[in-house]
Amino acid sequence: MQRKKIAILGSTGSIGRQTLDVVRQHPDRFQVEVITAGSNAALLAEQANEFSVPHAVICDVTKYDEVKDALVGNATEVHAGIDAACDLVTGKHVDIVVASMVGFSGLRPTLAAIRAGKDIALANKETLVAAGSIVMAEARKHGVKILPVDSEHSAIFQCLQGAQGNPLARIHLTASGGPFRTWERAQIESAGKDLALRHPNWNMGAKITIDSATMMNKGFEVIEAKWLFDVEPERIHVVVHPESVIHSMVEFADGAVLAQLGCPDMREPIQLALSYPERLSLNNKKLDFGSLGALTFFEPDLDKFPCLKLAFDAIGRGGNIPCALNAANEAAVAGYLQDRIGFYDIASVAADTLACTEFVADPTLDDIFATNEEAFVHARSLIW
Repeated sequence: MQRKKIAILGSTGSIGRQTLDVVRQHPDRFQVEVITAGSNAALLAEQANEFSVPHAVICDVTKYDEVKDALVGNATEVHAGIDAACDLVTGKHVDIVVASMVGFSGLRPTLAAIRAGKDIALANKETLVAAGSIVMAEARKHGVKILPVDSEHSAIFQCLQGAQGNPLARIHLTASGGPFRTWERAQIESAGKDLALRHPNWNMGAKITIDSATMMNKGFEVIEAKWLFDVEPERIHVVVHPESVIHSMVEFADGAVLAQLGCPDMREPIQLALSYPERLSLNNKKLDFGSLGALTFFEPDLDKFPCLKLAFDAIGRGGNIPCALNAANEAAVAGYLQDRIGFYDIASVAADTLACTEFVADPTLDDIFATNEEAFVHARSLIW
C-alpha cells in the first residue's frame, strides 16, 4: 500500500507533535513530506532528522541558519518564511495537509493547499473563524475535503456518518468548562496565567489553554461548526461536560441523539482525519465503562464566561466581525500571558475592538486581512 504523504503546518506545536506520534505508530501508512514551525528551530530540526523529512520550513527567518546548521549532512531541504510554507504545501509530493498553526497565521498556507486540491485535516479553527465563507467556498470549488481534527468537530463529523443523510436538528457542542468552571467570578477575576494554564483534562499549547479558560475557544468552535456543517448558530447548543468523555452530540428531528465518546486524547481525531474512512489501531487509553462513573452536564454561565457570548454575537452579526474578534483575542491573550492585563480584560478588549470595527457584510480575502490587521492593532493599543 502506498503511504499517504503529509504536510504538517505547525509541527512543533501540540497538534503537530501528536500528529507525528500517529506517524510513529503507522510508518507503513504515512510519510511526512513537509514540516513547518514558527520559531522552534531546535525541535523542527529534531523532527526533520527523526522522520527523514524532505522539506522543513522555519517561518522565523532569523532562525534559518540554526536549522540549516543542525541538519548539515541530512537530505532535508531547509526553507524560511511563510511564503515557502505556502509553496511547499501545493506540491505533488503532498496528499493531505494538517493545518495546526496557531491563530490567523494558518489562513494563507491552508488556502494555498486548498487551491492546489489538497485535503485538509483542520486543527486551526481560526482559519474558519476569520474567513469561513471564503475557505468553504474554495473547498467546494476545488473538490477538497475538510476533515475536522478538533475533538468536538470530529465527534460531530463521526455522528453524521451514522445519520444516513438525515439532516441534523441540533448540535450539542460539549465543553470541559476549563480550570475555572467551579470558581466564583470574583475568584476568577484575580486569577493569573499560572492558574488559567492548568487545564483539567487536555494537554494543549498556552494560547488554546487560555482560550479554553475564557471559553472563547468554545465560541470559536461554534463558529467553526457553523461553517463545517452548514448549520445556523441558533441550532448549536453549548453544554459543559467536565469529564470530557462525550466529545459532542448530534440531535435529529425525532429527538434521537447520537454521541461520540472517547478518552481525552487528540491523537484519535488526528489519526481518523489522516486515515479516513479507515480506522487504524491506536496505542491510546480506551474507555472503561465499568469504572467511568457519572457523566455530568451543565449550562455555561455567560456572566462568568463573557467571551462565549461575544462569539455568539459575532457570528450573529456575520461578515468580518468574527475575524475582528479573533484578532482582538489573539492580542488580548498575548497581553494576559505577559501579565499586562487581567483575565476579564480579555473579554473587555475584544468587546471594545468589535465596537470599533467597520462592518463588511460580504468580505473579500483582502477585507479579511485588513480587518485582522486593524483589529489586532486596535486591541494591542488597549494593552501596550
